[in-house]
Amino acid sequence: MGHPDFRVGGKIIATLGYPDESWGMVKLTPEQQKSFVTKAPDAFRACNGTWGERGATNVRLDTAKVSVVRAALDAACQNVVVKRAPDESVQRKKPRSAEATNRPPHSDG
Repeated sequence: MGHPDFRVGGKIIATLGYPDESWGMVKLTPEQQKSFVTKAPDAFRACNGTWGERGATNVRLDTAKVSVVRAALDAACQNVVVKRAPDESVQRKKPRSAEATNRPPHSDG
């Protein structure tokens, strides 16, 4: 798209230069977006259109405090990590036997 982006697990969480060089974008949930816009309206605003309705949030780079931008980036990162986490039921596999893992069996002595 002609501007740098930041990714976690191959998913874009933020970009620079959108809509112009003074701005960036961070991909939040709509609830997170509302919170950041409410707390720092000079620094955050919803992006235009459907993307903005889904949580894409513009960040005015010269106005936003580093700590607040960091919090927004952390939230965007966590959204991807949580979304990508496998279902717990899939994680719970039967433990492999010592023989199957090529490890000696546990001994108490």
